[in-house]
Amino acid sequence: MEQEPLRRLLEAVRAGETSVGDAVERLRHLPFEDIGYAKIDHHRALRQGYPEVVFCPGKRPEQVKEIVRRIMGQGSNVLATRCGPELYSYLKDELPEAHYHEAARILEVRQVPVQPRGRLLVVSAGTADLPVAEEAIRTAEAMGCRVKTLFDSGVAGIHRLFDAKSLLFSAQVIIVVAGMEGALASVVGGLVDKPVIAVPTSVGYGASFNGIAALLAMLNSCAMGVSVVNIDNGFGAAAAAAAIIRQISQSQADEEWR
Repeated sequence: MEQEPLRRLLEAVRAGETSVGDAVERLRHLPFEDIGYAKIDHHRALRQGYPEVVFCPGKRPEQVKEIVRRIMGQGSNVLATRCGPELYSYLKDELPEAHYHEAARILEVRQVPVQPRGRLLVVSAGTADLPVAEEAIRTAEAMGCRVKTLFDSGVAGIHRLFDAKSLLFSAQVIIVVAGMEGALASVVGGLVDKPVIAVPTSVGYGASFNGIAALLAMLNSCAMGVSVVNIDNGFGAAAAAAAIIRQISQSQADEEWR
């Protein structure tokens, strides 16, 4: 359950519009709900700012559907990642509220409005890296980030990146998605004074070893301020960026810290 639905529930109890018994029933499944094959963490939005995300691979379609339904039942937004077209074809009639981002392979249900905040820039090296970049974009938007993009700006034509310097300099956080040798993250990291989250992709020829070459290059970057997530993990990069932007937007807390 997210903070806003919880606040509305408590206000309804105070106003006498909802009985204590009904409120207890709504809260009964906090902090988690055990449905046998999954223990759904309904408390996560209160702890981490976004509800539990459903990773679809390895789950049967009916299991994905039921987990999504249970999360929705708590009034939360839903994000289901690595949801392929066949799975969505199964789910779309059962979940008419869902929106499918095909390029990102993400299914999303928004029950709570999201107010975009911050300045997140997602940079991808080549067009082949776009599926991973799209996963990062859609995840970040779902988690409340205001996102701009810079596509096909890899080191093979570095002038394309330099032409967008004002965009790089104005961002608060930058996600860099690159395969092949993964050099773009170091280039961007050497230009800016903000967090750069590097995402190696499995795009490349034989010696790229399905993204291991890009991963090692990014891990060994000499540019300051570059952090690295796993191969093809656009979701993980977006979640980290959203956490950073959430902290920036809560700058009033700095006064309390002092």
